[in-house]
Amino acid sequence: MACRISELVLDAHDPARLAAFWCEVLGYVELGREGDDIEIGPPDTGFGGPQPTLVLNASTDPKPAKLGLHIDVSPTDRDQEAELARLLAAGATHADCGQTGEESWYVLADPEGNVFCLLKKQIPAA
Repeated sequence: MACRISELVLDAHDPARLAAFWCEVLGYVELGREGDDIEIGPPDTGFGGPQPTLVLNASTDPKPAKLGLHIDVSPTDRDQEAELARLLAAGATHADCGQTGEESWYVLADPEGNVFCLLKKQIPAA
């Protein structure tokens, strides 16, 4: 028997803002709230489905300069350049973590500065 990732928890100064951003990015919906924490996930599936949910955990702790873990996303219904434009319009920003410019991915940050990468390869939506 093995484990699988069921949810990812991300500390957030403004969970509602990050939930809205990641719902737009991933096509997720809000699944529930517990206090100021918000869980989002795939519509009609929720917790325990094939994709992990994302919990935006309210925190006032200072963020570390660099998280030890980051999220990679891949386009599902458009090419990388079109998806990059969509993510930037949703509130992502370019982030510099020492890339050479020769990478096949883009390094971006969400509205709270959490770094994530947009990969080139298009994958099926589910």
